[in-house]
Amino acid sequence: MSPDTMRAAENSVAEDRGYRDSLTKIEPYGIEHIPDVERHGKPRSQFFLWFAAGMNFPIVVLGFSATYFGLPFWAAVLAIVLAGVTSSAGMGYLSAMGVRLGVPQQMQGRGPLGFIGNLFPVAYVNVFAGIGWAAVTVILGGQAIALLTDIPFWLSALILMGIQLGVAVIGYNLIHFLQRILSFVLVVGFVFITIVAAANGKVVNTANESAPGFDGIGGWIIFFGWFFSFIVAWMPFASDYSRYLPNTPGNRRGAGWATMSGNFVTLVWMGILGTLLGSTTTASDSIGALKELMGPWAAVGLGVVALSSFTQNFLNVYGGAISIQTMGVPVKRHTAVVFICVASYLVALWGQTGFNSGFTAFLNLTAYCIAPYVAVLVCDYLFGGRRTERGLRELFDKSRKFEWGFVAWAAGVVLSSPFWMSSIYTGPIAAAFPQIGDLSYYVGGAVAAGVYFATHRRQRLSGREMLDRGAAAQTL
Repeated sequence: MSPDTMRAAENSVAEDRGYRDSLTKIEPYGIEHIPDVERHGKPRSQFFLWFAAGMNFPIVVLGFSATYFGLPFWAAVLAIVLAGVTSSAGMGYLSAMGVRLGVPQQMQGRGPLGFIGNLFPVAYVNVFAGIGWAAVTVILGGQAIALLTDIPFWLSALILMGIQLGVAVIGYNLIHFLQRILSFVLVVGFVFITIVAAANGKVVNTANESAPGFDGIGGWIIFFGWFFSFIVAWMPFASDYSRYLPNTPGNRRGAGWATMSGNFVTLVWMGILGTLLGSTTTASDSIGALKELMGPWAAVGLGVVALSSFTQNFLNVYGGAISIQTMGVPVKRHTAVVFICVASYLVALWGQTGFNSGFTAFLNLTAYCIAPYVAVLVCDYLFGGRRTERGLRELFDKSRKFEWGFVAWAAGVVLSSPFWMSSIYTGPIAAAFPQIGDLSYYVGGAVAAGVYFATHRRQRLSGREMLDRGAAAQTL
Protein backbone atom coordinates (compact mmCIF):
# COMPACT_ATOMS: atom_id res chain seq x y z
CA MET A 1 0.00 0.00 0.00
CA SER A 2 1.43 3.38 -0.94
CA PRO A 3 1.83 6.17 1.63
CA ASP A 4 -0.90 8.17 -0.10
CA THR A 5 -3.35 5.27 0.20
CA MET A 6 -2.52 4.82 3.86
CA ARG A 7 -3.14 8.49 4.52
CA ALA A 8 -6.47 8.42 2.69
CA ALA A 9 -7.91 5.76 5.00
CA GLU A 10 -7.71 8.02 8.03
CA ASN A 11 -5.92 11.32 8.51
CA SER A 12 -2.55 10.49 10.02
CA VAL A 13 -1.33 14.09 10.09
CA ALA A 14 -3.98 16.75 10.62
CA GLU A 15 -3.79 20.23 9.18
CA ASP A 16 -3.15 23.34 11.25
CA ARG A 17 -6.43 24.15 13.02
CA GLY A 18 -5.16 27.02 15.14
CA TYR A 19 -5.58 25.29 18.48
CA ARG A 20 -2.18 26.15 20.02
CA ASP A 21 -2.56 26.91 23.74
CA SER A 22 -6.16 28.19 23.71
CA LEU A 23 -8.09 27.48 26.92
CA THR A 24 -11.56 28.19 25.55
CA LYS A 25 -11.52 26.66 22.08
CA ILE A 26 -12.84 23.11 21.88
CA GLU A 27 -9.93 20.84 21.02
CA PRO A 28 -10.26 20.06 17.29
CA TYR A 29 -7.96 17.02 17.29
CA GLY A 30 -8.75 13.47 18.28
CA ILE A 31 -6.61 10.48 17.32
CA GLU A 32 -4.67 12.25 14.53
CA HIS A 33 -0.95 12.81 14.66
CA ILE A 34 -0.42 16.31 16.05
CA PRO A 35 1.34 18.49 13.43
CA ASP A 36 4.52 20.32 14.41
CA VAL A 37 2.84 23.72 14.12
CA GLU A 38 0.41 22.73 16.92
CA ARG A 39 3.07 21.36 19.25
CA HIS A 40 3.30 23.44 22.42
CA GLY A 41 3.84 23.24 26.18
CA LYS A 42 6.61 22.37 28.62
CA PRO A 43 7.54 18.94 30.06
CA ARG A 44 6.77 20.13 33.61
CA SER A 45 3.09 20.14 32.63
CA GLN A 46 3.22 16.35 32.90
CA PHE A 47 4.19 16.56 36.56
CA PHE A 48 1.24 18.75 37.51
CA LEU A 49 -1.21 16.70 35.44
CA TRP A 50 -0.28 13.36 37.03
CA PHE A 51 0.40 14.82 40.47
CA ALA A 52 -3.13 16.22 40.58
CA ALA A 53 -4.60 13.00 39.20
CA GLY A 54 -2.82 10.95 41.85
CA MET A 55 -3.88 13.19 44.73
CA ASN A 56 -7.09 11.29 44.87
CA PHE A 57 -8.99 9.15 47.34
CA PRO A 58 -8.97 5.82 45.43
CA ILE A 59 -5.28 5.47 46.35
CA VAL A 60 -6.18 6.12 49.98
CA VAL A 61 -8.72 3.31 49.64
CA LEU A 62 -5.92 0.95 48.58
CA GLY A 63 -3.76 1.97 51.54
CA PHE A 64 -6.72 1.39 53.83
CA SER A 65 -6.71 -2.28 52.79
CA ALA A 66 -3.40 -2.91 54.59
CA THR A 67 -5.51 -3.52 57.70
CA TYR A 68 -7.44 -6.27 55.90
CA PHE A 69 -4.17 -8.11 55.18
CA GLY A 70 -2.88 -7.52 58.70
CA LEU A 71 0.28 -5.88 57.38
CA PRO A 72 2.55 -3.99 59.76
CA PHE A 73 2.99 -0.34 58.86
CA TRP A 74 6.60 -0.71 57.67
CA ALA A 75 5.70 -3.61 55.38
CA ALA A 76 2.82 -1.67 53.83
CA VAL A 77 5.06 1.36 53.23
CA LEU A 78 7.73 -0.84 51.61
CA ALA A 79 5.15 -2.33 49.22
CA ILE A 80 3.81 1.11 48.31
CA VAL A 81 7.25 2.59 47.62
CA LEU A 82 8.43 -0.35 45.50
CA ALA A 83 5.18 -0.40 43.53
CA GLY A 84 5.46 3.35 43.03
CA VAL A 85 9.02 3.22 41.68
CA THR A 86 8.43 0.41 39.19
CA SER A 87 5.03 1.42 37.86
CA SER A 88 5.79 5.16 37.70
CA ALA A 89 8.95 4.47 35.69
CA GLY A 90 6.80 2.66 33.13
CA MET A 91 4.40 5.60 32.96
CA GLY A 92 7.32 7.95 32.38
CA TYR A 93 8.59 5.94 29.44
CA LEU A 94 5.14 5.77 27.84
CA SER A 95 4.76 9.53 28.24
CA ALA A 96 8.05 10.05 26.39
CA MET A 97 6.72 7.82 23.60
CA GLY A 98 3.81 10.23 23.20
CA VAL A 99 6.16 13.17 22.68
CA ARG A 100 8.01 11.35 19.91
CA LEU A 101 5.06 9.76 18.08
CA GLY A 102 2.49 12.53 18.62
CA VAL A 103 -0.51 10.17 18.81
CA PRO A 104 -2.57 8.76 21.70
CA GLN A 105 -1.27 5.64 23.46
CA GLN A 106 -4.09 3.44 22.21
CA MET A 107 -3.48 4.42 18.61
CA GLN A 108 0.07 3.13 19.03
CA GLY A 109 -1.45 -0.30 19.68
CA ARG A 110 -2.70 -0.46 16.09
CA GLY A 111 0.91 -0.86 15.01
CA PRO A 112 1.83 -4.20 16.59
CA LEU A 113 -1.73 -5.57 16.96
CA GLY A 114 -3.42 -4.41 13.77
CA PHE A 115 -6.68 -2.45 13.55
CA ILE A 116 -9.06 -5.30 14.50
CA GLY A 117 -6.56 -6.83 16.93
CA ASN A 118 -6.32 -3.54 18.77
CA LEU A 119 -10.10 -3.37 19.20
CA PHE A 120 -10.12 -6.13 21.80
CA PRO A 121 -7.89 -4.47 24.42
CA VAL A 122 -9.18 -0.98 23.57
CA ALA A 123 -12.86 -1.98 23.73
CA TYR A 124 -12.58 -3.89 26.99
CA VAL A 125 -9.71 -2.25 28.79
CA ASN A 126 -9.80 1.37 27.73
CA VAL A 127 -13.48 2.13 27.10
CA PHE A 128 -14.55 -0.08 30.00
CA ALA A 129 -11.83 1.35 32.23
CA GLY A 130 -12.62 4.94 31.25
CA ILE A 131 -16.26 4.46 32.18
CA GLY A 132 -15.51 2.39 35.28
CA TRP A 133 -12.81 4.63 36.74
CA ALA A 134 -14.95 7.72 36.15
CA ALA A 135 -17.81 6.01 38.00
CA VAL A 136 -15.52 4.95 40.86
CA THR A 137 -14.31 8.51 41.40
CA VAL A 138 -17.80 9.98 41.20
CA ILE A 139 -18.97 7.47 43.80
CA LEU A 140 -16.27 8.61 46.23
CA GLY A 141 -16.89 12.30 45.56
CA GLY A 142 -20.64 11.85 45.78
CA GLN A 143 -20.38 9.95 49.06
CA ALA A 144 -18.21 12.70 50.51
CA ILE A 145 -20.73 15.37 49.51
CA ALA A 146 -23.57 13.24 50.90
CA LEU A 147 -21.85 13.13 54.30
CA LEU A 148 -21.41 16.91 54.24
CA THR A 149 -24.86 17.93 53.03
CA ASP A 150 -28.43 16.70 52.63
CA ILE A 151 -28.02 16.49 48.86
CA PRO A 152 -29.00 13.01 47.61
CA PHE A 153 -26.31 10.96 45.93
CA TRP A 154 -27.93 11.00 42.49
CA LEU A 155 -27.83 14.82 42.46
CA SER A 156 -24.31 15.24 43.84
CA ALA A 157 -23.03 12.68 41.32
CA LEU A 158 -24.85 14.49 38.51
CA ILE A 159 -23.26 17.82 39.47
CA LEU A 160 -19.78 16.29 39.60
CA MET A 161 -20.20 14.54 36.27
CA GLY A 162 -21.63 17.65 34.62
CA ILE A 163 -18.57 19.73 35.52
CA GLN A 164 -16.24 16.96 34.35
CA LEU A 165 -18.12 16.70 31.07
CA GLY A 166 -17.73 20.41 30.36
CA VAL A 167 -13.97 20.38 30.96
CA ALA A 168 -13.36 17.17 28.97
CA VAL A 169 -15.36 18.52 26.02
CA ILE A 170 -13.10 21.58 25.78
CA GLY A 171 -10.15 19.22 26.04
CA TYR A 172 -6.39 18.99 26.35
CA ASN A 173 -5.33 22.57 27.14
CA LEU A 174 -8.02 23.26 29.72
CA ILE A 175 -7.36 19.92 31.42
CA HIS A 176 -3.66 20.76 31.78
CA PHE A 177 -4.49 24.26 33.07
CA LEU A 178 -6.97 23.07 35.70
CA GLN A 179 -4.75 20.19 36.81
CA ARG A 180 -1.97 22.69 37.53
CA ILE A 181 -4.29 24.87 39.63
CA LEU A 182 -5.83 21.91 41.45
CA SER A 183 -2.35 20.59 42.25
CA PHE A 184 -1.69 23.60 44.47
CA VAL A 185 -5.18 23.63 45.99
CA LEU A 186 -5.19 19.91 46.81
CA VAL A 187 -1.67 20.00 48.24
CA VAL A 188 -2.92 22.37 50.91
CA GLY A 189 -5.96 20.19 51.61
CA PHE A 190 -4.12 16.87 51.77
CA VAL A 191 -1.26 18.32 53.82
CA PHE A 192 -3.89 19.36 56.36
CA ILE A 193 -5.51 15.91 56.28
CA THR A 194 -2.09 14.27 56.68
CA ILE A 195 -1.19 16.45 59.67
CA VAL A 196 -4.49 15.66 61.40
CA ALA A 197 -4.13 11.96 60.59
CA ALA A 198 -0.56 11.90 61.92
CA ALA A 199 -1.58 13.70 65.10
CA ASN A 200 -4.60 11.49 65.81
CA GLY A 201 -3.38 8.26 64.25
CA LYS A 202 -1.06 5.52 65.35
CA VAL A 203 1.54 3.37 63.65
CA VAL A 204 1.14 -0.39 64.13
CA ASN A 205 4.40 -2.15 63.29
CA THR A 206 3.34 -5.69 64.17
CA ALA A 207 1.49 -8.10 61.91
CA ASN A 208 -2.14 -8.85 62.79
CA GLU A 209 -2.49 -12.58 62.20
CA SER A 210 -6.18 -12.46 63.06
CA ALA A 211 -6.94 -10.07 60.19
CA PRO A 212 -9.44 -11.59 57.70
CA GLY A 213 -7.02 -11.37 54.77
CA PHE A 214 -3.81 -12.28 56.59
CA ASP A 215 -1.67 -14.60 54.45
CA GLY A 216 1.91 -13.69 55.27
CA ILE A 217 4.01 -12.78 52.25
CA GLY A 218 1.08 -13.57 49.95
CA GLY A 219 -0.93 -10.71 51.42
CA TRP A 220 2.05 -8.38 50.95
CA ILE A 221 2.37 -9.41 47.27
CA ILE A 222 -1.34 -8.79 46.67
CA PHE A 223 -1.13 -5.41 48.41
CA PHE A 224 1.93 -4.51 46.30
CA GLY A 225 0.07 -5.65 43.17
CA TRP A 226 -2.90 -3.39 43.90
CA PHE A 227 -0.68 -0.32 44.03
CA PHE A 228 1.30 -1.46 41.01
CA SER A 229 -1.88 -2.05 39.03
CA PHE A 230 -3.27 1.36 39.98
CA ILE A 231 -0.58 3.03 37.87
CA VAL A 232 -0.71 0.24 35.26
CA ALA A 233 -4.39 1.11 34.73
CA TRP A 234 -3.29 4.59 33.60
CA MET A 235 -0.72 3.31 31.13
CA PRO A 236 -2.98 3.09 28.04
CA PHE A 237 -3.54 6.85 28.44
CA ALA A 238 -0.02 8.13 29.21
CA SER A 239 0.80 9.45 25.72
CA ASP A 240 -2.59 11.17 25.41
CA TYR A 241 -1.39 14.04 27.59
CA SER A 242 2.15 14.44 26.21
CA ARG A 243 1.50 14.18 22.48
CA TYR A 244 1.27 17.95 21.99
CA LEU A 245 4.75 18.63 23.37
CA PRO A 246 7.36 19.59 20.74
CA ASN A 247 9.33 16.50 19.75
CA THR A 248 12.85 17.18 21.03
CA PRO A 249 15.19 14.93 23.05
CA GLY A 250 14.99 17.34 25.99
CA ASN A 251 11.19 17.29 25.99
CA ARG A 252 11.12 13.49 25.78
CA ARG A 253 13.45 13.16 28.76
CA GLY A 254 11.68 15.91 30.68
CA ALA A 255 8.22 14.48 30.07
CA GLY A 256 9.39 11.05 31.18
CA TRP A 257 10.88 12.26 34.45
CA ALA A 258 8.01 14.66 35.16
CA THR A 259 5.41 11.95 34.59
CA MET A 260 7.30 9.47 36.74
CA SER A 261 7.74 11.98 39.58
CA GLY A 262 4.11 13.12 39.58
CA ASN A 263 2.81 9.57 39.78
CA PHE A 264 5.36 8.36 42.33
CA VAL A 265 4.96 11.18 44.85
CA THR A 266 1.20 10.99 45.06
CA LEU A 267 0.98 7.20 45.02
CA VAL A 268 3.34 6.97 47.99
CA TRP A 269 1.81 9.90 49.86
CA MET A 270 -1.85 8.87 49.43
CA GLY A 271 -1.04 5.20 49.99
CA ILE A 272 0.71 5.82 53.31
CA LEU A 273 -2.12 8.14 54.37
CA GLY A 274 -4.62 5.34 53.67
CA THR A 275 -2.53 2.86 55.64
CA LEU A 276 -2.52 5.25 58.59
CA LEU A 277 -6.29 5.66 58.37
CA GLY A 278 -6.85 1.92 58.30
CA SER A 279 -4.71 1.25 61.37
CA THR A 280 -6.30 4.00 63.43
CA THR A 281 -10.07 4.08 63.01
CA THR A 282 -12.87 1.63 63.70
CA ALA A 283 -14.88 2.51 60.59
CA SER A 284 -15.29 -0.25 58.03
CA ASP A 285 -14.95 1.97 54.95
CA SER A 286 -12.37 4.56 53.95
CA ILE A 287 -14.74 7.55 53.68
CA GLY A 288 -16.18 6.81 57.11
CA ALA A 289 -12.65 6.35 58.46
CA LEU A 290 -11.64 9.76 57.16
CA LYS A 291 -14.66 11.41 58.78
CA GLU A 292 -13.94 9.66 62.08
CA LEU A 293 -10.25 10.52 62.11
CA MET A 294 -10.73 14.17 61.11
CA GLY A 295 -13.19 14.75 63.95
CA PRO A 296 -14.27 18.43 64.01
CA TRP A 297 -12.34 18.95 60.77
CA ALA A 298 -14.33 16.28 58.93
CA ALA A 299 -16.02 18.84 56.68
CA VAL A 300 -12.64 20.01 55.40
CA GLY A 301 -11.45 16.47 54.72
CA LEU A 302 -14.62 15.43 52.92
CA GLY A 303 -14.60 18.64 50.89
CA VAL A 304 -11.06 17.88 49.73
CA VAL A 305 -12.13 14.37 48.68
CA ALA A 306 -15.05 15.78 46.66
CA LEU A 307 -12.75 18.30 44.95
CA SER A 308 -10.13 15.65 44.18
CA SER A 309 -12.66 13.64 42.19
CA PHE A 310 -12.29 16.15 39.36
CA THR A 311 -8.55 15.69 38.86
CA GLN A 312 -8.86 12.03 37.99
CA ASN A 313 -12.10 12.16 36.08
CA PHE A 314 -10.96 14.84 33.66
CA LEU A 315 -8.47 12.22 32.46
CA ASN A 316 -10.83 9.25 32.68
CA VAL A 317 -13.50 10.88 30.54
CA TYR A 318 -11.03 12.37 28.03
CA GLY A 319 -9.15 9.07 27.67
CA GLY A 320 -12.35 7.09 27.30
CA ALA A 321 -13.43 9.34 24.44
CA ILE A 322 -10.09 8.83 22.69
CA SER A 323 -10.66 5.08 23.08
CA ILE A 324 -13.98 5.27 21.24
CA GLN A 325 -12.33 7.09 18.34
CA THR A 326 -9.45 4.59 18.30
CA MET A 327 -11.99 1.83 17.76
CA GLY A 328 -12.96 3.54 14.51
CA VAL A 329 -16.37 4.77 15.68
CA PRO A 330 -17.11 7.77 13.40
CA VAL A 331 -17.84 10.38 16.09
CA LYS A 332 -16.16 13.60 17.13
CA ARG A 333 -14.12 13.55 20.32
CA HIS A 334 -16.58 15.77 22.21
CA THR A 335 -19.48 13.48 21.23
CA ALA A 336 -17.58 10.52 22.63
CA VAL A 337 -17.02 12.51 25.85
CA VAL A 338 -20.78 12.85 26.30
CA PHE A 339 -21.25 9.09 25.85
CA ILE A 340 -18.55 8.28 28.43
CA CYS A 341 -20.04 10.72 30.95
CA VAL A 342 -23.60 9.41 30.63
CA ALA A 343 -22.43 5.79 30.90
CA SER A 344 -20.24 6.62 33.92
CA TYR A 345 -23.07 8.36 35.71
CA LEU A 346 -25.37 5.38 35.23
CA VAL A 347 -22.67 2.99 36.48
CA ALA A 348 -22.10 5.21 39.53
CA LEU A 349 -25.81 5.08 40.41
CA TRP A 350 -25.77 1.29 40.05
CA GLY A 351 -22.52 0.69 41.95
CA GLN A 352 -22.72 3.16 44.83
CA THR A 353 -23.16 0.38 47.42
CA GLY A 354 -20.57 -2.29 48.16
CA PHE A 355 -17.89 -0.04 46.73
CA ASN A 356 -14.61 -1.22 48.26
CA SER A 357 -14.75 -4.87 47.16
CA GLY A 358 -16.00 -3.95 43.71
CA PHE A 359 -13.26 -1.38 43.32
CA THR A 360 -10.40 -3.79 43.91
CA ALA A 361 -11.96 -6.48 41.69
CA PHE A 362 -12.39 -3.98 38.88
CA LEU A 363 -8.85 -2.71 39.33
CA ASN A 364 -7.40 -6.22 39.04
CA LEU A 365 -9.36 -7.34 36.00
CA THR A 366 -8.42 -4.31 33.91
CA ALA A 367 -4.74 -4.51 34.87
CA TYR A 368 -4.61 -8.19 33.92
CA CYS A 369 -5.29 -7.16 30.31
CA ILE A 370 -3.29 -3.92 30.36
CA ALA A 371 0.08 -5.37 31.46
CA PRO A 372 0.49 -7.56 28.32
CA TYR A 373 -0.78 -4.71 26.14
CA VAL A 374 1.81 -2.28 27.46
CA ALA A 375 4.56 -4.88 27.08
CA VAL A 376 3.73 -5.28 23.38
CA LEU A 377 3.56 -1.49 22.82
CA VAL A 378 6.98 -0.91 24.39
CA CYS A 379 8.58 -3.81 22.49
CA ASP A 380 7.16 -2.52 19.20
CA TYR A 381 8.38 1.01 19.93
CA LEU A 382 11.89 -0.19 20.75
CA PHE A 383 12.36 -3.02 18.25
CA GLY A 384 9.56 -2.90 15.67
CA GLY A 385 10.55 0.09 13.55
CA ARG A 386 7.73 2.25 14.89
CA ARG A 387 9.93 5.38 15.16
CA THR A 388 9.89 5.83 11.39
CA GLU A 389 7.67 7.80 9.01
CA ARG A 390 6.22 4.60 7.60
CA GLY A 391 5.80 3.17 11.08
CA LEU A 392 3.72 6.19 12.02
CA ARG A 393 1.57 6.05 8.89
CA GLU A 394 0.83 2.38 9.51
CA LEU A 395 -1.13 3.32 12.62
CA PHE A 396 -3.81 4.77 10.34
CA ASP A 397 -3.97 1.83 7.92
CA LYS A 398 -7.20 0.04 8.84
CA SER A 399 -6.64 -2.66 6.24
CA ARG A 400 -4.03 -4.28 8.50
CA LYS A 401 -6.53 -6.31 10.51
CA PHE A 402 -4.23 -8.44 12.68
CA GLU A 403 -0.51 -8.57 13.39
CA TRP A 404 1.64 -10.80 15.60
CA GLY A 405 1.38 -8.35 18.46
CA PHE A 406 -2.23 -9.40 18.93
CA VAL A 407 -1.11 -13.00 19.38
CA ALA A 408 1.47 -11.82 21.94
CA TRP A 409 -1.15 -9.81 23.84
CA ALA A 410 -3.71 -12.64 23.81
CA ALA A 411 -1.07 -15.15 24.96
CA GLY A 412 -0.14 -12.85 27.84
CA VAL A 413 -3.75 -12.57 28.97
CA VAL A 414 -4.61 -16.26 28.58
CA LEU A 415 -1.43 -17.69 30.12
CA SER A 416 -1.61 -15.30 33.06
CA SER A 417 -5.23 -16.25 33.85
CA PRO A 418 -4.27 -19.24 36.05
CA PHE A 419 -2.57 -16.69 38.33
CA TRP A 420 -5.53 -14.28 38.50
CA MET A 421 -6.67 -13.55 42.03
CA SER A 422 -9.94 -11.66 42.21
CA SER A 423 -13.29 -11.87 43.96
CA ILE A 424 -14.79 -12.31 40.49
CA TYR A 425 -12.43 -15.05 39.31
CA THR A 426 -9.46 -16.83 40.89
CA GLY A 427 -7.25 -18.97 38.67
CA PRO A 428 -6.29 -22.56 39.59
CA ILE A 429 -2.64 -21.74 40.43
CA ALA A 430 -3.63 -18.77 42.58
CA ALA A 431 -6.25 -20.90 44.33
CA ALA A 432 -3.81 -23.74 44.98
CA PHE A 433 -0.95 -21.50 46.16
CA PRO A 434 -2.47 -18.37 47.74
CA GLN A 435 0.74 -17.82 49.69
CA ILE A 436 2.56 -16.67 46.52
CA GLY A 437 0.12 -13.79 46.03
CA ASP A 438 -1.09 -12.38 42.72
CA LEU A 439 1.60 -12.78 40.03
CA SER A 440 -0.70 -12.15 37.07
CA TYR A 441 0.67 -8.77 35.99
CA TYR A 442 4.26 -9.95 35.82
CA VAL A 443 3.45 -13.28 34.14
CA GLY A 444 1.23 -11.57 31.56
CA GLY A 445 3.82 -8.92 30.71
CA ALA A 446 6.65 -11.45 30.48
CA VAL A 447 4.68 -13.87 28.29
CA ALA A 448 3.57 -11.08 25.94
CA ALA A 449 7.15 -9.83 25.58
CA GLY A 450 8.42 -13.38 24.98
CA VAL A 451 5.86 -14.13 22.28
CA TYR A 452 6.56 -10.77 20.66
CA PHE A 453 10.27 -11.54 20.31
CA ALA A 454 9.49 -15.05 19.04
CA THR A 455 7.29 -13.70 16.24
CA HIS A 456 8.30 -10.13 15.41
CA ARG A 457 10.67 -11.12 12.58
CA ARG A 458 8.27 -13.60 10.98
CA GLN A 459 6.17 -12.80 7.91
CA ARG A 460 3.61 -10.25 9.08
CA LEU A 461 0.03 -11.50 9.43
CA SER A 462 -1.22 -8.59 7.33
CA GLY A 463 1.15 -9.50 4.50
CA ARG A 464 2.77 -6.04 4.61
CA GLU A 465 6.52 -5.77 4.23
CA MET A 466 8.58 -5.37 7.38
CA LEU A 467 9.32 -1.91 8.72
CA ASP A 468 12.89 -0.64 8.53
CA ARG A 469 14.35 -1.17 11.98
CA GLY A 470 17.74 0.35 11.30
CA ALA A 471 18.94 3.31 13.34
CA ALA A 472 19.16 5.49 10.21
CA ALA A 473 15.44 5.01 9.50
CA GLN A 474 14.35 6.32 12.91
CA THR A 475 13.53 9.84 11.82
CA LEU A 476 10.77 10.68 14.31
